[in-house]
Amino acid sequence: MPSILIKSATVVNENKIFVADILVKDGVIARIDSNIDSHADNVIDAEGLHLLPGMIDDQVHFREPGLTYKGDIFTESRAAVAGGITSFMEMPNTVPNTLTQELLEYKYQIAAKNSLANYSFYMGASNSNLDEVLKTDSTKVCGVKVFMGSSTGNMLVDNPVTLEDLFSRSPMLIATHCEDEATIKANLAHYKELLGDNIPVKYHPIIRSEEACYLSSSMAVDLAKKHRTRLHILHISTEKETHLFDNNIPLAEKRITAEACIHHLWFSDADYEAKGNFIKWNPAVKTAHDREGILAAVLGGRIDVIATDHAPHTLEEKQQPYLQAPSGGPLVQHALPALLEMYHQGKITLEQITQKTAHSVAVCFQIEKRGFISEGYFADLVLVDLKKPQAVNEDNILYKCKWSPFEGDTFKSSITHTIVSGNLVYENGKLIDGTTGSRMTFARR
Repeated sequence: MPSILIKSATVVNENKIFVADILVKDGVIARIDSNIDSHADNVIDAEGLHLLPGMIDDQVHFREPGLTYKGDIFTESRAAVAGGITSFMEMPNTVPNTLTQELLEYKYQIAAKNSLANYSFYMGASNSNLDEVLKTDSTKVCGVKVFMGSSTGNMLVDNPVTLEDLFSRSPMLIATHCEDEATIKANLAHYKELLGDNIPVKYHPIIRSEEACYLSSSMAVDLAKKHRTRLHILHISTEKETHLFDNNIPLAEKRITAEACIHHLWFSDADYEAKGNFIKWNPAVKTAHDREGILAAVLGGRIDVIATDHAPHTLEEKQQPYLQAPSGGPLVQHALPALLEMYHQGKITLEQITQKTAHSVAVCFQIEKRGFISEGYFADLVLVDLKKPQAVNEDNILYKCKWSPFEGDTFKSSITHTIVSGNLVYENGKLIDGTTGSRMTFARR
């Protein structure tokens, strides 16, 4: 593996910003110093650039197997590293659903051959596969995913007995999608009666309402408290939900943690008129009050990590009427640039970005030797130019679906280099194929 010497980078790490050289050898950070003269196969002049730990995205849908016309592990991991994401955790609602250990291992085999980024995959839970879930090796798998709201295939877990069993017996992290299905169905039936089948997309956050989210999230929190479960609630979309979480406990000691996603930090219901189904997600993008409340919870420590919920669909699918158009959108290529834009807007600091996208994810999931710029840690690194604008257009979108909710926007910052497990995989707008990321491991013995 070629060695890399990064010279004169402005390092952002563990709430400090300082200039240093970084030497990478054999996939790890070998040395951090003010001046390193050692020989290296590749020298990167990083003067004027900021060096961040690579973003660890704890929630993506890369669509493989079974839905590869929307995206696949190869295409979406390439988009991820171009956006400064060096590691991802992928969801089980592929086709077939990842509900057995054999199907879980099959996804790891695909990633070992095709993923440019480091990877882990969630084991899926259903109403009938608890025995399979309990076979999962917590040192090799990021967590168990429970859809406490609608999903594809057989993945809606709505049986109270099953939920009690999962929360009481699972020894590893349970990640939940929380929306109350009964509330959503009642709301949808009401608006169908009122408006027929031609419901405008602006009703999406009313149908998939604050009440639906809070009912489900609060039930998950209650179950976790009852059973001392290690619970991680994904994509919080309402200000009300943020008060379910504690900011007075050190992250390493928390049993209940939460995630915010880029789209809930960026968009509001005022954007449905212009963006339509292109910002249709589950849970829904809601009000500006919710957006600001989620950001306040991120900055105040009640929400622990920031992720994408990257979930591509084709243009043709998204251009269907509201009721037929699927929920989800592509985000991995533009998540970090969007956060850096929020930094330019004075909404978040660089130190907070690295905390919520790398450090805290590593601590939350107990990832081994990733998420920090530290000697002896794997070299998952991103160089960004805060003064180099980046337009989002059809020509530079790398998602297989070839669209972005940010299309037409110009960010003030650009990703210049991405290093994954010591390999330079992206440099000045060009992907460098030929290497693959590594399977993440977890310190949960």
